[in-house]
Amino acid sequence: MKLNRIIETCIYSENLNESKIFYGDLLGLKLHSEVKNRHLFFRCGNNMFMIFNPKETLKTNLTVPTHGSIGPGHVAFAVQETELQKWRDYLESNGIPIEKQIDWPEGGESIYFRDPSNNSIEFTTSATWQTK
Repeated sequence: MKLNRIIETCIYSENLNESKIFYGDLLGLKLHSEVKNRHLFFRCGNNMFMIFNPKETLKTNLTVPTHGSIGPGHVAFAVQETELQKWRDYLESNGIPIEKQIDWPEGGESIYFRDPSNNSIEFTTSATWQTK
């Protein structure tokens, strides 16, 4: 037995309206579904990127176990090597400062910035983890 890939990942935000604009309009992720004030589910390639309101997901839910996190999280999105600088320029031109850029010792590059809920967002190239 082995785990093959991550199907979904999530971060938390108490302001889903801001998150919807940031990830949908600014970053271009396609909204899959939404429950007002509870969650946003976006498609990212063949996988799901979810944003939950922690105050709502900590409440009892008969469908899935309660879950939530307080404080900023982190997620890394894969980008093409040839597009990383374009993303950097695009983010900066939209008032999103780059917090850090890293050239990794084994190859790969990453840029880090913050979303409106202060989550750490990374755009990284496939060479960072030798993924495709």
